[in-house]
Amino acid sequence: MTIAVASGKGGTGKTLIATSLALVLQDAGSVEFLDCDVEEPNAHLFLKPHIEAKEAVEIPVPLVDDAKCTCCGRCAEVCEFNAIAVLKDAVMVFSELCHGCTACWVLCPEEAIRPTGREVGVAESGWSGPIGFHHGWLRVGEAMSPPLIRAVKARARPADFVVIDSPPGTSCPVVESVRDADVVVLVTEPTPFGLNDLVLAVDMVEALGRTAGIVINRAGIGDGQVNDFCRSRNLPILLEIPFDRRIAEAYSRGEPLVGAFPEYRPRFRELGRALQSMVKP
Repeated sequence: MTIAVASGKGGTGKTLIATSLALVLQDAGSVEFLDCDVEEPNAHLFLKPHIEAKEAVEIPVPLVDDAKCTCCGRCAEVCEFNAIAVLKDAVMVFSELCHGCTACWVLCPEEAIRPTGREVGVAESGWSGPIGFHHGWLRVGEAMSPPLIRAVKARARPADFVVIDSPPGTSCPVVESVRDADVVVLVTEPTPFGLNDLVLAVDMVEALGRTAGIVINRAGIGDGQVNDFCRSRNLPILLEIPFDRRIAEAYSRGEPLVGAFPEYRPRFRELGRALQSMVKP
């Protein structure tokens, strides 16, 4: 069972929920934890893994052989990302824009283009007790996170439960993180801002054909519009965590919620059971 924890915006408590869920699920079976928020991974601050393996992740980008190139312009025509510009007597490659789709060197009539690697980040793996841990670090200044997210997901070993801590938002990195999940936990807060981004996240999950459940963090602030929206869309509210300064203080110290407050363990066990019941056969 693969569980993706996502949200329409940052700062709602995705990592708070994902790490506590993983720590509770280990009592029911083997767990693999994937921190796919590769632009700003922070689950390691809470699970404190021992990293055993590290690997540079590359994507293929075009390298032009000027001796063979006739500047026919075919490569620029087929590039959907404007990563190649063909001038009168030269070809310019903007590797930072390249998505590694392979079209330019596959379709080059002169076979003047071959792939070369460009590093986009680093993937690391290890263990947090019995929990398999994997995360990625996107290279500073790099805009292409989906290839690194795919590399992190590929490192997961077979397990009873895979928990994915997704990036915030609803763009390509989030889609890459949640698209194969059996169920998606959307973490939100009961404010107008939280509702706005929850609506976007729900639409994304439904477009991907995934099943979603809602966790409301900082319950007690804001208003009841999030609850009204969930009822209108028939979305189950699986857990509500109250607005509590003690939780924020524990979070700032890198303490998982179920570690700092053991009374939450039964609630997260119930969350795990609820998610299992939501998985489509």
